[in-house]
Amino acid sequence: MKHPWKSRDNRPLQTSLTIDFLLFNCMLLMLVLVVYLFIQKDITHVIMDRMIPDPDLSVEAGDYRHELGQGPESDRLLQSGGWLELLNSGKQVIRVIGDKQDQTMGYDENSLFKGLENRSDQPYYYSISQVDSNSGVAWLLLKIPRDVVSVSINNEMLFAYLNHSVFFYVFVVSGMILMLIFVYSYWVSRRIKKPLRVLNLGMNRMMEGHYNTRIALYAETEFLRIGNSFNYMADVIERTTEEKRQAEKSKQRLMVDLSHDLKTPITSIQGYAQALIEGRVTDPERQTKYLNYIYTKSVQVTKLIQHMLDLLKLDSPDFILRVERLELGDQLREIIADTYGEIEQKEFELQLQVPEEEVYARYDPELFASVINNLISNALAYNPEGTRIRVTVIPEDTDVRIEIADNGIGIPKELWSTIFDPFVRGDEARTTASGGTGLGLSIAKKNVEKMGGSLMLESREGEPTVFIIRIPR
Repeated sequence: MKHPWKSRDNRPLQTSLTIDFLLFNCMLLMLVLVVYLFIQKDITHVIMDRMIPDPDLSVEAGDYRHELGQGPESDRLLQSGGWLELLNSGKQVIRVIGDKQDQTMGYDENSLFKGLENRSDQPYYYSISQVDSNSGVAWLLLKIPRDVVSVSINNEMLFAYLNHSVFFYVFVVSGMILMLIFVYSYWVSRRIKKPLRVLNLGMNRMMEGHYNTRIALYAETEFLRIGNSFNYMADVIERTTEEKRQAEKSKQRLMVDLSHDLKTPITSIQGYAQALIEGRVTDPERQTKYLNYIYTKSVQVTKLIQHMLDLLKLDSPDFILRVERLELGDQLREIIADTYGEIEQKEFELQLQVPEEEVYARYDPELFASVINNLISNALAYNPEGTRIRVTVIPEDTDVRIEIADNGIGIPKELWSTIFDPFVRGDEARTTASGGTGLGLSIAKKNVEKMGGSLMLESREGEPTVFIIRIPR
């Protein structure tokens, strides 16, 4: 089943881990916010922002405009060491209520505004209010010593205002952080562990011999690359194992067929030789006939052994391939000329169609000659007299096509799929004297493939057997 969060597919692992870390930080920030709100809600006392010695004492000049020193408010102010000054419109002191502690009897705009700033380094606290009066008083100025009116922050610990002990809050916060770390660790480890588990299961199945095992990962790019490499490795192992099995099977069949093909002529040779040795044949003509049988069978055995050596040589790692870019037309004419005597002897008709212009291709001359000789010998061995053999060279864009066709008896369709396998013959006659070794087409195909080309069998109207060779130019 595919992972529901598809956005992680084909994404670098570093990106995924970075996103996870950012999400973890966001969750941690939310946790801190929740804890802060919880503690705020749990506070039962209000921290005092200002502290004054008498909560009933007013330090605003406007509160004394109506009393002008005659009342309870004024009495508390005077008891606290403060006093009131009545100023005229020119801001000159015309009356003092209380015990004046400075010598200032008049103010200008700058000095008054500076005093009203009430800085911490000032000796007195100032407050002023306008007075509506016909007695010549325009302003009421209140002064009180700075050490009486002070502003301070309460420096007591916050936990003094909490309903629970400090240990309770430490335990709650630590537990929540540990739980968050556990969730984050589980999430990250699961992201990495899940594809690793799939890979491990796949490798275990491969170790058990299930080479058709393939895995499908839905994870980050790095894991997808590992998965693709695993599947590629599995493909190679499965293909190699199958090829090895087929090669072993082919090798066993090859040995059985070789033993059969060697046993038949050798048995005949032994039989004829024993008859001659024991003197059971006294007729000279018959003796000559037996000797011809022995010679023919020995040639067949030699040919079979030579073909086996050629086949094994092609599969040997020590085989040296000499591929060059050479002119092909003249090479083909020379090969046909060497076999023309045998073609005439069997009364075959030859059609050689080679372009007049030079045709170049990349091939090994020795292997190329072996391929042409094998195909022509195959046609001569299995077709009746008077058969027409056509050899045609057709240059193409990237290849040179050589067709070797005949209008003989053809090859049965049921043998086409195995015709290039060792010991397969067109007439399936293993014991006939005229039959080949069954290795010629197999050797021809391997030779062409060694040169980077291909060999195929086709059938056309009027030509039931057409071998097509393609060699790169």
